[in-house]
Amino acid sequence: MEMTTTTEKCISSSSSSVHGGNNRREEYPKEGADDDVEAGVLGRDGEAAASPAAATTTRQRLVSLDVFRGITVALMILVDDVGGIVPAISHSPWDGVTLADFVFPFFLFIVGVSLAFAYKKVPDKMLATKKAMLRAVKLFIVGLILQGGFFHGIHELTYGVDIRKIRLMGVLQRIAIAYLVVALCEIWLRRVSSGGDIGSGSMLITRYHHQMFVGLVLVVTYLVILYGLHVPDWEYEVTSPDSTVKHFLVKCGVKGDTGPGCNAVGMIDRSVLGIQHLYAHPVYLKTEQCSMASPRNGPLPPNAPSWCEAPFDPEGLLSSLMAIVTCLIGLQIGHVIVHFKKHNERIKRWSILSLCLLTLGFSLHLFGLHMNKSLYSLSYTCVTTGTAGLFFVAIYLLVDVKGYKRPVLPMEWMGKHALMIFVLVACNVIPVLVQGFYWKEPSNNLLKLIGIGG
Repeated sequence: MEMTTTTEKCISSSSSSVHGGNNRREEYPKEGADDDVEAGVLGRDGEAAASPAAATTTRQRLVSLDVFRGITVALMILVDDVGGIVPAISHSPWDGVTLADFVFPFFLFIVGVSLAFAYKKVPDKMLATKKAMLRAVKLFIVGLILQGGFFHGIHELTYGVDIRKIRLMGVLQRIAIAYLVVALCEIWLRRVSSGGDIGSGSMLITRYHHQMFVGLVLVVTYLVILYGLHVPDWEYEVTSPDSTVKHFLVKCGVKGDTGPGCNAVGMIDRSVLGIQHLYAHPVYLKTEQCSMASPRNGPLPPNAPSWCEAPFDPEGLLSSLMAIVTCLIGLQIGHVIVHFKKHNERIKRWSILSLCLLTLGFSLHLFGLHMNKSLYSLSYTCVTTGTAGLFFVAIYLLVDVKGYKRPVLPMEWMGKHALMIFVLVACNVIPVLVQGFYWKEPSNNLLKLIGIGG
């Protein structure tokens, strides 16, 4: 089972735990409060309900958000369980994208959409800020516990963490950072309406142009650092299973390199976080340079580069800037839901933005700025977010416009209970329950009791 995809299962808790998993039908939650809001409450014509009374009367909500999240949860489970058998859908070893590489951006996208509902109205900005910060801290701590090494694989029945080697970043930690930044943008960086609703795209841009400027600054900062920062030679050590310590020197001395060994993303993480706190099983171990069984993990080739065994965090600090951008784009999609009433208006604006992002992303890739999940490159951000937008349009059209809700009930349920699914499946709670308790011998477990294994 691939470690990077298993780690990404932590995503499913983010969009559920940030604002709760169930979306109440009885009342419209107060924005910025602790209520469940990410599915949104809509009026009969598809308009975001303007008052608690209106929401109570209609009791209709945007089911497509839950369905989108549920399908993404199902996709997450699929690529993790099948990815080891079918490498084509597992994470790309470096440049390029596969099915698995869309999972994380899809969750970030839907978190951004949800925030447009959560902070539609903010009567007390300081209180809303405090709650957003508290939620982000909680999510970050959960990420540390789940991804820092406290929970081991089901075949590694040892517990405890060496604090000197704990992994500091991870999927939930990155989502906590993106959530906090985007929530603060929504709370503080928007023009207060002077009356009347937004009736055009230009009015929407005017109201939220400060948020868009933040996104532009993040993109420029990322590109300047990635392509302009000098990466010197660096060293690291690896302890083999027989306690032998191997020392490696990685020769760099370059600027703008986007390969696994000499990129600025890894350099910043090694300098700020410390190499001992990075992910120890990077996806580039499956590249042809590092695996004789590529695109699967395998023995190192005799002439393997010196960086092959070096830790590298796919959820590092610099690349998190682009993760925030993904969440910000989702926020703007959410603004369209909040401010535009008709289905065709929403679909048109979502489709135009998504197609523009896809065009830009593929163009950048063709001109050499390759799609890369580990670096969270600009082309990767555009393509995955544009795909998320079009996917959301399709689900919205099918579920909320055409009304085909019954066929997607399982996906809606999964979207509402993503946190529960994450804990039971992604964190190996179910396997531990059925295999971790036994009588006298490990083989005498619950699986044997029900006639499986033994």
